[in-house]
Amino acid sequence: MKIPPTLSRYLAKTYFFNMLFLLFALLSIIYLFDTVELIRRASNHDDVSLGLVLQMGLLKLPEVGQILFPFAILFSAMFTFWQLTRRSELIVVRSSGFSVWQFLSPVILVAVAVGVFQMMAINPVGSILIGKFNQLEGKYLDYENDQIAIFKEGLWLRQNAEPEASYMILHAERISQPDWTLSNLSVLFFDEADGLMRRVDAKSANLEEGRWMFKDVVLHKADFQTIEQDSYSMPTHLTISDVEESFSSPETMSFWQLPGHIQTLEETGFDASRLRVHYHNLLSQPLMFAAMILLAASVSMRPPRFRGAATLFGIGIFIGFFVFFMSSFMQALGASQQIPVIMAAWAPALICFLLGLTVMINLEDG
Repeated sequence: MKIPPTLSRYLAKTYFFNMLFLLFALLSIIYLFDTVELIRRASNHDDVSLGLVLQMGLLKLPEVGQILFPFAILFSAMFTFWQLTRRSELIVVRSSGFSVWQFLSPVILVAVAVGVFQMMAINPVGSILIGKFNQLEGKYLDYENDQIAIFKEGLWLRQNAEPEASYMILHAERISQPDWTLSNLSVLFFDEADGLMRRVDAKSANLEEGRWMFKDVVLHKADFQTIEQDSYSMPTHLTISDVEESFSSPETMSFWQLPGHIQTLEETGFDASRLRVHYHNLLSQPLMFAAMILLAASVSMRPPRFRGAATLFGIGIFIGFFVFFMSSFMQALGASQQIPVIMAAWAPALICFLLGLTVMINLEDG
């Protein structure tokens, strides 16, 4: 027997509004704590107004919100099923001949749709807002003076150096914005057999269109001959935007731009595992959200006499933190190349989905 559209819409709407309410409640609490922390940090800076602090708190919310999404999906589903069961609505539905899978389908479809929307729309918008927050934080709270250090020891960059050499490795101690002037550089040129061909030391360099331009250069050749030059240029296919954006944190990158960032990072010779894990983790969100619905249903669709609200709440917290810990642990292993990227990103969602599916199959007869 097919479930009526009216009933499907009712179940989907009930769950959707419960999810929105819980998500906004969690975000409000997080916003309060973040704003208090920003006010504490801004208390030492006279030029930071309360309005700016409130704005920065709002800009930071998308980053936290995307972390909270699985919890909101899980807890709102548990509350919805508990609410429907307590009002005997699910009991009536099941006594009418509908299986558990039929009235779970609208809720799962809502969760999957939210996962797709979060991946394709919320994440890109959130990445822009998080990038804006980082800019304001650096300008008003950290006073970075528009200078960044990619690593503690500076910037390391690798690229092809044909026809002069097979590839080159560049190291710069500092990078000054916005003109992208590199200071105190060393450039090593290698042949195809990884043999060192020569070394170039320069006081500064600029990445111009289609070339690197080095100034105040000392050229060290393989025969120990040293040559001093005012300038030295080398062709490159990289642009300032390519290199700068490739070193951004994954949270500041849009889902749509991540493949390009990964390609740029790998072309410069750096490990892009962290970005790949983040990208595939976004792709797995719809499956993870569907898994949260199954896990919630497995612990909250029993008659009220079997467990109280406190027990249900405790089980939900345990499941939420277990999923969060497992996902974070797997992503850390993937980013450090201990396990394959696909396994690191997709295994938590797949394990949770299969676990919830197995429990529901064993508990339900429909």
